[in-house]
Amino acid sequence: MEFPPLDWSRIKTYPLRERPNRVRAEDFARPWSKGGSLKTFLNTLPDILAARDLRALAAAMVGAVRRKKPVLLCMGAHLVKCGLSPVVVDLMRRGVVSCVAMNGAGSIHDFEMALIGQTSEDVQHGLDDGSFGMADETGRLMNTAIKNGLSQGIGCGRALGETIVKENFPNRDVSILNAGVTAKVPVTVHIAIGTDIIHQHPACDGAALGEASYLDFQRFAAAVAALGDGGVVLNVGSAVVLPEVFLKALTVARNLGHKVENFTTATLDMIRQYRPTENIVRRPMHKGGQGYYLVGHHELMLPLLAASVIEEL
Repeated sequence: MEFPPLDWSRIKTYPLRERPNRVRAEDFARPWSKGGSLKTFLNTLPDILAARDLRALAAAMVGAVRRKKPVLLCMGAHLVKCGLSPVVVDLMRRGVVSCVAMNGAGSIHDFEMALIGQTSEDVQHGLDDGSFGMADETGRLMNTAIKNGLSQGIGCGRALGETIVKENFPNRDVSILNAGVTAKVPVTVHIAIGTDIIHQHPACDGAALGEASYLDFQRFAAAVAALGDGGVVLNVGSAVVLPEVFLKALTVARNLGHKVENFTTATLDMIRQYRPTENIVRRPMHKGGQGYYLVGHHELMLPLLAASVIEEL
């Protein structure tokens, strides 16, 4: 085969100004001036990529609050371990977050913070000598609270929160579970049995864990059913459990005839992962709405989002 050179002189061009462009000078960031306000800083961010998505997500949350639509926060345990509980509690008390769903580990770290103001043990050290997760108070008090709550017909989140309130835990002000009771914001706990340290405690009752967590799943599904036409779902730091729980709750709501469409979802995490992408950002939006994925450290991204919402409100 022979390949004679192409005739470059016949290539067609067109004027640069006729081309649709995705980046414009008016969207660029503006340099910071000393002494400015937080709102000024937010306005200096470029209207491009993640900064644009952050603004859009904040606007969706503000719109949900003003239209009295739910803003649901699905969270992993790292929010507590990154020191973000006060930010979440503040959003609950302000009426921005209307329901919090957490995994079992999230409830444990929150409970320990309320009890002693500390959490997060050295896993390697405890694993080597068989002491990992064997702290008595955590397993005993949490399992007892869950069983007592179940006897009253309430789920894990409410039961743990009421224990923190009734026992007057010294650091309860930084507790999301505590705020769920005092601010009257539902907090649900979604347990995968065998994943949490309280499951290896002698006081553990597997049947109680399952039934109490199931009550919370039912309550969370009711919150999801109210999302249509303006609600918001945030998934922050949960790679598996909460994306799966949300997808099933959404299915239940739609199966029961609720028109859960045209709402906003977002995942905030340090890396992109499969289930948060599919179950939070993409699949729920098939019938209308918008999904976002913001990548960054929790300890930076969540305060920035919260500040954006509060400034706008």
